[in-house]
Amino acid sequence: MKKQAPKIKADPKIISQFLDRGVEAVYPSKEKLRKKLLKKERLRVYQGFDPTGPYLHIGHAIGIRALRLLQQLGHEVIFLVGDYTSKIGDPDKDTTRTILTDEEIQSNMRNWKKQAGELIDFSGENPVKFERNHRWLSRLKMKDLIKLMSQITVQRLTERDLFKRRLKKGDPIRLHEFFYPLMQGYDSVAMKIDLEMGGADQIFNMLVGRDLVKNYLGKEKFVRANKMMDAPDCQTMSKTKGNGINLSDTPQQMFGKAMSYSDQHIIPGLELLTDLPQGKIKEIKQAMEKGQNPMQFKKTMAFEIVRIIKGEKAARLARNYFEKVFSEKQTPNDLPTVKVKNNSEILPVLQKSFKKNGEKISNSELKRLIKQGAVKAREKLIKEINHKLKIPSKGLVIKVGKRNWFKIIKIN
Repeated sequence: MKKQAPKIKADPKIISQFLDRGVEAVYPSKEKLRKKLLKKERLRVYQGFDPTGPYLHIGHAIGIRALRLLQQLGHEVIFLVGDYTSKIGDPDKDTTRTILTDEEIQSNMRNWKKQAGELIDFSGENPVKFERNHRWLSRLKMKDLIKLMSQITVQRLTERDLFKRRLKKGDPIRLHEFFYPLMQGYDSVAMKIDLEMGGADQIFNMLVGRDLVKNYLGKEKFVRANKMMDAPDCQTMSKTKGNGINLSDTPQQMFGKAMSYSDQHIIPGLELLTDLPQGKIKEIKQAMEKGQNPMQFKKTMAFEIVRIIKGEKAARLARNYFEKVFSEKQTPNDLPTVKVKNNSEILPVLQKSFKKNGEKISNSELKRLIKQGAVKAREKLIKEINHKLKIPSKGLVIKVGKRNWFKIIKIN
């Protein structure tokens, strides 16, 4: 027996939250989409994520949490993995992306459903669908591609700001990069989408998809562009760079990374990454403008980020851990434990330690940290990149930077 579609809700409070919080722009307009949502018609909605790196981060959480609101209203929600579009990779850089292999793509997306499942429900009465666009893009024939390419002009493609920059500088643009917006746009056609969501950097691609839906299917497709949040290093949060707060991070890692944001990111962080009421965020902004110490508000932001993703108990424990380690300068308990041979060199030990903690870090980054004096063993600086560890019988505590602690145990 076919499962009955859930009843559509038109809760004005949830709809307003969806349309007003963390929104950069809505096409064709916010009010038209509001009217559509109030009609109680079941919409097919999606956001796509290309597996160009192994971690979903809190920048993605902005869109995923918005998808959750539509799931609660009863709409059909699709979490799309761009396992075929990632072969090209969105040309959002000043240089052409390296083409990923199938093996790299599969490896990157391996744990994505589990990571996204921290925020949306892939089961229950109205489960989110987990889709992959190779299912239709890999089946396109030459005649299909010719029809698809006929839907757009070269002039339109060169309107995109990143292409403009590269043309102005005389930097090369590979032909396959022009094809990316069409591939993303065709996702909406293949899935018969009513509403697409994505970061503000995806507006051009999403509007191409809007045109394709009109041309192929003869209907309106709405677009909701999400505001974007920088990484703690003030750069764009990136799966490739791995510089964000990842959904797979431990609560302690999340809290610590959130606390490393600058004070200027507190208000955007509270708006985009938490459910704190807008009135309360306004009060915090006014308090900081009057000279109140931002530290307590940054702790509020960090707590709320962890609470939303990992739960209330985990957030309390992460806050206590942070305060013990950073405010009271104590060595934390329950450190990740790594077993190595005595006299092992520091670099492979650190690689193994970070891997145990679910993080990837390059040798060049570790060398930089050692040279900067960020690596300590028994509170003594390690100054040489080929330093060999002498591990006592009770083990050795290593600290890397401000947030990373490991216990090294000697293999007998």
